[in-house]
Amino acid sequence: MKLFYKTISVVLLLGGIFISDTLFSQDPQFGQFYAAPLQTNPAMTGVHTGRYRIALNYRDQWNSVVDEPFRTFAASFDIRYRIGKGDFLAFGANALHDRAGASPYQRTQGYLNASYMKQLSGSRYRTSDQFLIGGLQVGFGQHALDFSKLWFSSQFNPGTVSVDFGAPTGEQFGSSSQVTSDMYMDFNAGILYYALLDDDASFYIGGSAHHLNGPQISFLDNSSQSLYMKLVAQVGGQLPFTDELSLLPAAMVAIQGPSLTTILGGNFRYSNSDWRELAIRAGVWAQISKQEDANGADIGLPSVIISTILEMERINIGISYDINAGYLNRPTDGRGAIELSLIYVHPAERHERVNCPKF
Repeated sequence: MKLFYKTISVVLLLGGIFISDTLFSQDPQFGQFYAAPLQTNPAMTGVHTGRYRIALNYRDQWNSVVDEPFRTFAASFDIRYRIGKGDFLAFGANALHDRAGASPYQRTQGYLNASYMKQLSGSRYRTSDQFLIGGLQVGFGQHALDFSKLWFSSQFNPGTVSVDFGAPTGEQFGSSSQVTSDMYMDFNAGILYYALLDDDASFYIGGSAHHLNGPQISFLDNSSQSLYMKLVAQVGGQLPFTDELSLLPAAMVAIQGPSLTTILGGNFRYSNSDWRELAIRAGVWAQISKQEDANGADIGLPSVIISTILEMERINIGISYDINAGYLNRPTDGRGAIELSLIYVHPAERHERVNCPKF
């Protein structure tokens, strides 16, 4: 019974919006936003030191309180080409699949990416480089829902305190239990500036706008609902303390409709300073979001994120865990989400190499 009430608490807080006549859908968000570059900002296409980059991300949330946890999968690939003396064109592709709850509410998206990297100062022989990058994404998406796995308020029998699955749902989805939105086209754009001050000192700042065309995502033929535009701002850098130890602080703010999420913190990085570099990062991040309770909406701290990353030449392996706080702490016993990331960067030829900050 205790688990039942925990589940109801979380579902009412997070999942009720998925079965309303008007769909208010927010984008999935990775806690390791710095390890999901093309999901965060199209202008990060090509911003790496190698020839090409492959990034994989996985997030598992609410596994402690529901039978069907929320799971998000993402993958991206980007490659860069030199044009002129110091500028670059980069191209890529990224995809995301998100499954939320028992229904399951599913979101599938795929994009093609392009960016132009304009060198403002420096050269490939120096570390004091500055670049300004503009990026675009164009792609398609679709949402799906299997409402046969859900029950609705009209099916609840207060006399028996149980659900009558044979009773009418009162919904407008028709006879088919599997409903999908029309496939929609989607446009995103972003900008990024970075400066390398030394081998282990850098600064970057950028922003992006997602769903610029307001794609329609309604499940109902006689209804329309646009996906809210999402605005993202990011800032970060690297602060060296010694040749081996540095700090990588960063912050990301995302605003989408009524939703506001900020993740800020940093990872300490320790390196062996060898030509075949091996490094480890560890840090703490705070997620600050707009939350609602019986008293209305306010800004709170729903989770604290503990992260660590292992760097092995071409490969970065990251793992993080969200510890729930605030309103979500009690129904979840503090157990939030686990997240994994894997980034592979293939070495570039000397004339194709670009000095980039560490994210």
